[in-house]
Amino acid sequence: MHSTPVPGAPAPPVRGVLFDIDDTLVDLHAAMKDAMIAAGRPLLPNFGPGDWDGFAALYMADAGRYYERYVAGEFSFTEQRGLRARAVFAHLGVPGFDAVAEQEWIEDFERAQPRSIKAYPDVAPTLDALDAAGIPYGAVSNNVHDYQRAKLDHAGLQRIGILVGIDTVNAAKPEPKVFWEGCRLLGTLPGETLYVGDNYLIDGVGSAAAGLQAVWLDRKGTGAPSDGRADPVVDRVAGRVADGVRVVVGLDALAALAAPSGQ
Repeated sequence: MHSTPVPGAPAPPVRGVLFDIDDTLVDLHAAMKDAMIAAGRPLLPNFGPGDWDGFAALYMADAGRYYERYVAGEFSFTEQRGLRARAVFAHLGVPGFDAVAEQEWIEDFERAQPRSIKAYPDVAPTLDALDAAGIPYGAVSNNVHDYQRAKLDHAGLQRIGILVGIDTVNAAKPEPKVFWEGCRLLGTLPGETLYVGDNYLIDGVGSAAAGLQAVWLDRKGTGAPSDGRADPVVDRVAGRVADGVRVVVGLDALAALAAPSGQ
């Protein structure tokens, strides 16, 4: 099942599509920013919109790589949430973010975020087109299954029934077996399955290395990251497979990639 595509050979017809979730199907950045404001306003009552933009940028940059370390098993999900907040408050020099405040931050954040979870506008039309073409689809995410299931449901994406989380096969992207499990559940071979995600290295290079037809979703048109930002796990294969990663700026482009004439 896990055959390696022959370089230069035409891609086989697409018989299934797998998606990343966060910032691919769901606008997680916007939802997290809303939750940060709700959780942080008691400590930062004078912050304006620009201040919160900066706060969110620091949090999402995650200089301590706490989320990656959570995925690797070093922290719990709740712990990484608090550690990231702690780092931002320390960077801003805001006093009073002690253990009690951190716990309140986490609880307020988790209550607020689901209210802001929304799918991008191009998601429903893309799924409609795949349904019309009879192409099955699912999601593969670097978070636990139940948390991401709830996120999809909050976003109105209940029809995405196939979902692989890091606890499904006890592994995380870019490990090939995570992508392969998604293919198994779809009933498709890797080489005939598109994988679409917003992280060039984890999603694009990682899925290409696993033998899938890799599509990097570059919504902001930022261009691929430099080698200096490469994840150590996928950096070993980046040179071999990077040219096989196709780039789109919106999910509406998938119709052409999945259609027989687009192969």
